[in-house]
Amino acid sequence: MEQTPENLGSNLEDTENCCSVDGERKSHHSDKVKANLTTRLNRIEGQIRGIKGMIEKDAYCDDVLNQIAAIQSALNGVGKLLLEGHMKSCVIERIQDGDHEVIDELLKTMTKLMK
Repeated sequence: MEQTPENLGSNLEDTENCCSVDGERKSHHSDKVKANLTTRLNRIEGQIRGIKGMIEKDAYCDDVLNQIAAIQSALNGVGKLLLEGHMKSCVIERIQDGDHEVIDELLKTMTKLMK
């Protein structure tokens, strides 16, 4: 069974808040969330290698394009999970701390994700 955001669950309740260490912002995801994201990214990495092989073997263009669409969808899934966790932890935390610049940062990030 293919794992999708719907059947894996976002596990965002396992995401801890972000913090600043020596001026560097970091988020702290639970081991469960990290494993989920890593599994998804490993699968995407394999799909990319598969496309490279398809091109080297002169696969039919439409087949390659369909694989590219699948990879883009998978990357969007990873992005959605990270964005949801970011909004539910880091963004809320920073707003509660009076840092409203996080809204502009979030809007810029979302603009990049929607391209």
